[in-house]
Amino acid sequence: MELPPTETRKARCVTFPALGERAALWYFPQLTGGTLRVLRNALLIYAARFAPSFTIKRALLRLTGAHIAPYAAIGLGVMLDIFFPQDITIEDDATIGYNTTILAHEFTWRAWRRGPVRICRGATIGANCTILPGVVVGEGAVVSAMSLVNRDVPPGAFVGGVPIRLIKKPPLPTEEGAAVGD
Repeated sequence: MELPPTETRKARCVTFPALGERAALWYFPQLTGGTLRVLRNALLIYAARFAPSFTIKRALLRLTGAHIAPYAAIGLGVMLDIFFPQDITIEDDATIGYNTTILAHEFTWRAWRRGPVRICRGATIGANCTILPGVVVGEGAVVSAMSLVNRDVPPGAFVGGVPIRLIKKPPLPTEEGAAVGD
């Protein structure tokens, strides 16, 4: 088994040219709904980074439009995309480790890209990871600490590194539905 190519992630994203002759990031107010919207998102997300409870953290992140399930566990210092938090979904029982960054956009010199990110049920993201736009982390998958997630992670897989590579394949299902080795 191999990980999907980065093109799978990029296919979920939409790429746009810069609006003028400057670097694409220069035009963020026109692309993101305005400076005040981004400032509001930034304040809510920064407050959520240090919120002492999952309930407060979830409420603050939902105010930005992020889709956070009731039982998602989001660790201290986690940073969601301030431009497009509404493109991020974190499902129940997913755990996001300390200081991880989840991006729903990428700016380059002459273009920018936007795509949804989905962290599926029961997935675990280690500390200090970066997840790029368009990525899907499958159900029960594990991403080791300090990883760059630049492609999809299959359900049940264990990945890590910069960029990620497969460390352990997901267990094979048996006819009865239990995984081999359970």
